[in-house]
Amino acid sequence: MINLPNLFTAANLLSGIIAILLAFAGRIDLAPFAIFAGALFDFVDGFLARKLGIAGEMGKQMDSLADMVTFGVAPGMIMMVLMSMNLNDYLEYRMEGEVFPEAVSMDFFAYINQLADGTQRYAIPLFALAIPFFSIFRLAKFNVDLRQTDQFIGLPTPANTLFFMTFPLVLCYGDLADREMILTACQPEVLSVLCVTVSFLTILEIPLFALKFKQFGWKGNEIRYSFLLISAGLIIIFKTWAIALIVFLYLVLSLLDNVFNKKKTDEI
Repeated sequence: MINLPNLFTAANLLSGIIAILLAFAGRIDLAPFAIFAGALFDFVDGFLARKLGIAGEMGKQMDSLADMVTFGVAPGMIMMVLMSMNLNDYLEYRMEGEVFPEAVSMDFFAYINQLADGTQRYAIPLFALAIPFFSIFRLAKFNVDLRQTDQFIGLPTPANTLFFMTFPLVLCYGDLADREMILTACQPEVLSVLCVTVSFLTILEIPLFALKFKQFGWKGNEIRYSFLLISAGLIIIFKTWAIALIVFLYLVLSLLDNVFNKKKTDEI
């Protein structure tokens, strides 16, 4: 029951819990890094399970439970906190070289209290719950779908989560010269639409390539190496914004790969 891969799975779960606690404490500047740690643990547990030959049903179920917290509940809570914030005030604090996590936390809990009292006219931050809502269907489907051994059907929950971590990161670390772009991208109305539409992609029947290398030669891995090379370029050019762009690139390259493979199959 307790083996090395499962310990990394448990570390993934704890990372998600820490991300939630940080978000509620107003530290949306730190919460995404707990998510990134969870993503690393999620990669390592699968890698070790395959290498050690101890992959099993229990590990698979544990992995989905951990992923539901780290890539379902945690990003939903982070986005709820972000969507309840006073963005202008936060950027003013940043311009003065200060960060006030207490103010972020107070904004969020004041919003919750207003919502509970029925005095909140707009419940836009609740759209962030689309992330865990679609994630539970995605993860359950992954466990029973035998087609998802060498590819994914629908956007994986870690990729979905990484997309949304772009927004707290650009708000907290983005270039203040891009203030207007940051404000526009982080508007609750914009984020509510993205929470629903992007999360919905997790349950769509779209084949997407997996970053699993059976061998490291170019042939057969063209799509994977192209993705990694272009992603590196995006990070250099766009920095924090690159995270969302990389997820978009992943979708585009997968669709092109599907078209290319279909055309090749038709020719045969």
